[in-house]
Amino acid sequence: MKVAHKIITTYPAIPFAAPFATFILILAFKEILFLPIAWQYPTLVLIVMGVVLVTLPAVEAPGRPYGSIVVGLLVFVAWIFPDLFWPTYREHWLFKNLLTGAAQSSLPVSLRSNPTFLTFRIFGTAVLVPIVEELFWRGWLMRYLINVDFRKVPLGTYSAASYWFTAVLFATEHGSFWDVGFVAGLIYNAWMVRTRNLSDCMLAHGITNLCLALFVVLGGHWQYWL
Repeated sequence: MKVAHKIITTYPAIPFAAPFATFILILAFKEILFLPIAWQYPTLVLIVMGVVLVTLPAVEAPGRPYGSIVVGLLVFVAWIFPDLFWPTYREHWLFKNLLTGAAQSSLPVSLRSNPTFLTFRIFGTAVLVPIVEELFWRGWLMRYLINVDFRKVPLGTYSAASYWFTAVLFATEHGSFWDVGFVAGLIYNAWMVRTRNLSDCMLAHGITNLCLALFVVLGGHWQYWL
């Protein structure tokens, strides 16, 4: 632990970027874990959670929990609205091409009723991902784009370039759902500027992802889990 503390002190971006980087790398190369497919995502969750527990910086408790819940619900509605309103919406070439892929789940049918896998997937989606992504996008990147010594930039500091560029990059992370990912990025960024509290954004993001996970599992809308 002393070694980890020394490294984090030397490289202050690690607590904000390391969990996200670990998540993305394992997600991209999960086959090299040489595990049955049913255990690839659970293993990813366990590894990334370990990184989070070792590196997590001090964060305040949510200052506006009820508002954060409302924001999370708003983003969830924005996420599914285009597809509910226009069922063939994602068939457009903007959302179905070589660059973005297509809104089709890569999840094997056998895992859609696997309780162990679903428990890890819902936990990862609703708890771990919001922590990891908010640390990276709004805890680090929004500040780093203003000043490379991001520690000098208070959370929620507004800069038009930082605000919009972070939302654009956040959108690219979501494949064929880049459009609603962009909207979500703008809303989460705005909530960070408003609250200046990372935990509020984590809570809002968690509510969005929990609602989406329940929508996927209970409604059979597996295309949202790419």
